[in-house]
Amino acid sequence: MKLKFFLSVLLALAFYSHADAQPREQLIKVIVTPNHADWTYEVGDRAEFTITALRNNVPLDGHEIKYTIQPDPGYRIVEIWDEGTFVLSNKTTNIKAKKFKEPGFLRCTASVEVDGKTYSSFATAGFSPEKIQPTTTLPADFEAFWNKGKKDLARVPVNPILTLMPERCTSKVNVYHVELDNIHGKIYGILCTPKKEGKYPAILHVPGAGVRPYYGVVSEAEKGFISFTIGIHGIPVNLDPSVYDNLKQGALKDYWGINLDDKDKAYYKRVYLGCVRAVDFMFGLDSFDGENIGVTGGSQGGALSIITASLDSRISYLAAFYPALSDMTGFLHNRAGGWPQIFIDEFTNKPEKIETSKYFDVVNFARFVKVPGWYSWGYNDNVCPPTSTYSAYNVLKSEKELHVFQETLHWTFPEQNEMRDKWLFEKLTK
Repeated sequence: MKLKFFLSVLLALAFYSHADAQPREQLIKVIVTPNHADWTYEVGDRAEFTITALRNNVPLDGHEIKYTIQPDPGYRIVEIWDEGTFVLSNKTTNIKAKKFKEPGFLRCTASVEVDGKTYSSFATAGFSPEKIQPTTTLPADFEAFWNKGKKDLARVPVNPILTLMPERCTSKVNVYHVELDNIHGKIYGILCTPKKEGKYPAILHVPGAGVRPYYGVVSEAEKGFISFTIGIHGIPVNLDPSVYDNLKQGALKDYWGINLDDKDKAYYKRVYLGCVRAVDFMFGLDSFDGENIGVTGGSQGGALSIITASLDSRISYLAAFYPALSDMTGFLHNRAGGWPQIFIDEFTNKPEKIETSKYFDVVNFARFVKVPGWYSWGYNDNVCPPTSTYSAYNVLKSEKELHVFQETLHWTFPEQNEMRDKWLFEKLTK
């Protein structure tokens, strides 16, 4: 019964927090609230959770609530520390957790059934998250491996092909579909540039996971920035949506695991070097000011932001939301690992795959970042669990600032995007 309840809630929450999905309003709102305003505690503290359920913003009365308390699961089955039921009344109900004895996260999940439909929510308390250390390790030849990759890339001419897209241009902005030669293939993107002659700072947008078309960020070019949005799969980014739908169910299904047993052939090697190639292209633009360039993205794009800044010293600033691919080996150490959460079964837990992952883990790139960075995520993220993102953040030695929006899952509030833009725009134009 315990396992069935946990799995049903986990599947519901996984659907609710699908990558890049914004929260949707529900008739019944289940609210789980830690007793610390910032949801953060010290190791050894006991968190206390208040559970309520509202309909039309009025507390429910007489319905049964089920709850569990357990370490942040990150899409895996973990030990349930405590579980129980109680009947809702107009009075709040407080649930006190056991002491949390190491840096990490503890989650309280609650659900209620109303008119045959189950509604659920959770809150995740952090315990000394600034002390979380990664489980992955740095290969001795990590720097040599990527330096060789960049040398191999440098021997490939950029060969840019820009195709004006009149239907997307505005009175102030030109929009181009861009094709570049990359190592072992191509890289494509959408370039937005101010029409007015001048020299401008630049922003590279690196994508979240998936297979899709891209449209560029015209609004940035209207504000006086060169804006370049890339895809990672070596296919044009302006095709009919059905093309991408077919690819993500076919040749590019679970692309992140392709050749994971061989670091030289792993899918992400070409992707990471493709981000460097995008920077090569941007530095070749006549309208670029030649100095100020930032990189930004969320999830897989958050990972690629850190990786690009680590691999390419020409990057001036980075801004990353909930970076994926961080401390992927966490699951092997009884804690949540980063997306794509691959090391969770005997099929993927192969020594050669584990070893290869270290060359592509954001943690190991974060060790070498030298530029200022802006970071943001939430404690409730089920796709890129905070244990994994803190693992990367805590090894950064460069100037950094973190903005935690505790209740967010794998999405952002408009205010987060506004903060990111304000920080990045000001840095690039100061």
